[in-house]
Amino acid sequence: MKLVFATNNLHKLEEVQRLLPAEIELLTLKDIGCFEDIEETATTLEGNAKIKTDHVKQKYGYDCFGDDTGLEVEALNGAPGVYSARYAGEEATFSDNVEKMLFELKDEDNRNARFRTIVSLFFKGEQYFFEGVCEGRIEEQSSGNKGFGYDPIFKPKGFDQTFAQMDMDTKGKISHRGLAIAKLINFFNILD
Repeated sequence: MKLVFATNNLHKLEEVQRLLPAEIELLTLKDIGCFEDIEETATTLEGNAKIKTDHVKQKYGYDCFGDDTGLEVEALNGAPGVYSARYAGEEATFSDNVEKMLFELKDEDNRNARFRTIVSLFFKGEQYFFEGVCEGRIEEQSSGNKGFGYDPIFKPKGFDQTFAQMDMDTKGKISHRGLAIAKLINFFNILD
């Protein structure tokens, strides 16, 4: 089965590719000739994930899935949430966002946080949503050089390493994205 993953984020692509079974052939936006930027203009993770799948389905006709992820920090009332990728500004880099987060929490004792991913699937004319949540905390400083985004400062509950210190297989089993993709895979197993 061929399925388009509606993302231009190569880190996400690599992560998801490792999680999917061989029966699902993952196509990229580049593979289908989609070179435009799909703007994430919704105010919810669900909304942004749906924008991506709607765009691919309407313009290119493929069954597809897309995701959006937010880091929700308790002490910041759930921020940055849907704005996680642009937390430090529209042109922010991963390290800009991490620096801003560490600065915002520098005097904060409550460092509880969670990553939340919503996967939107458009398949055979129907829309489905799958959610993955990973509880954890924001560390006082960056550790590790794997992963991307907030991975160097996010330590999942029950582990003594940040996502950026973990090997991809371990992270894939416990991460927000890994859990959401596992639900997506399970959906296809049910169909078999």
